[in-house]
Amino acid sequence: MANHKSAIKRIRQSEKRRVYNRNYRTRTRTYVKRARISQENTDLQAATEATRAAVIELDKAASKGVIHPRNAARRKSRLMKQLAAMQA
Repeated sequence: MANHKSAIKRIRQSEKRRVYNRNYRTRTRTYVKRARISQENTDLQAATEATRAAVIELDKAASKGVIHPRNAARRKSRLMKQLAAMQA
């Protein structure tokens, strides 16, 4: 356990941030999973909407600093590539 006042405060702050980041990360994963599932099905309209929602969530997570912007870009790229293959 921490002995200094600053270390105790840092523990409190990091716990708050961990919970905050966890919410965004799980939300993002859920939306990406929904997009992937809808892309496996044949409904193009639903797949497009789910992919769009996943891209928005990835952008939010990247702007909040929860995930790295390049990580978000890579995931969005893969989702869009899969959607384009589905449309072709």
